[in-house]
Amino acid sequence: MLDEKDVALLELLQENARLTVKELSRKIGSPITTTHARLKRLEKEGFIKAYRAILNPKKLGFNTLAYIFISFSREKGLDQRKVASEIAKIPEVQEVHIITGEWDILAKVRVSNVDALGELVVNKLRNIEGVEKTYTSVVLENVKESTKLPVRASQVEK
Repeated sequence: MLDEKDVALLELLQENARLTVKELSRKIGSPITTTHARLKRLEKEGFIKAYRAILNPKKLGFNTLAYIFISFSREKGLDQRKVASEIAKIPEVQEVHIITGEWDILAKVRVSNVDALGELVVNKLRNIEGVEKTYTSVVLENVKESTKLPVRASQVEK
């Protein structure tokens, strides 16, 4: 179970993972050594998976965001997780999820433009054995995109 200071640390790190241990300890009101030990424990227990920079896709030329729904072919005796893993190897694919409903797999992709999206779907994605059909939805406007989780809400006693 996380205590109030653990939750505060996780919230602060989600806002700015570049904060030093000294800055974090000051913000949560704990000694530096205690804060460092808390961070190491949160990492070891898997609450913190990684520290990464979140890049601006448009600055790097990835102007088109799309979600691709993928139907998996069960007839060939292929494993759905293996097909999803093959899809995940495509560099432009940011996320791959095995989902419920009419479609089997959902992929989030970023490419430079619609032509590049067509190239990805036709020449890469549809050439993966086990991909039966696809449905692509292009994002027109991104209203919210975040990696932030509501940590405090998840820790409220039920």
